Amino acid sequence: MIRLTAAVLALGAALSAQAQVKVENAWVRATVPSQKATGAFMQLTAPADMRLIGASSSKVPIVEVHEMAMENDVMKMRQISAVALPAGRTVELRPGGYHLMLLNLKNQVKAGETVPLTLTFEVAGGKRETIDIDAMVRPLNTSAAPLSPGNLKH
Repeated sequence: MIRLTAAVLALGAALSAQAQVKVENAWVRATVPSQKATGAFMQLTAPADMRLIGASSSKVPIVEVHEMAMENDVMKMRQISAVALPAGRTVELRPGGYHLMLLNLKNQVKAGETVPLTLTFEVAGGKRETIDIDAMVRPLNTSAAPLSPGNLKH
């Protein structure tokens, strides 16, 4: 009986770890004093079909999932309900595309700091999972090119 219980627990842990989204190169664009919003960017790779449905932060009052897209030859940004993450395919949250908007900033976000983010994902059957990461703040003029892999907080 003990062996069976241990096997079931081990299988549950393996399935949970297998369902973990891989987050790489998480970063936030620095702000100037009194700026009230900025973006967070990263690459997400899901082991199964799922969706990024939200995010939150202990340092930022509001975090929303956004996209920038061309509409009638005009680039527009808008909040969206989710970003699809097809199994095994890396989806990039980047300037000019899908990204997280950090809104109602109380303080300037300075290069070299980190911003804690909790990402919320929805998997099959409506089950939700969260991952905590620390996104490095990069200077205002930073390109979308990654600086280093990882940034996952365990």
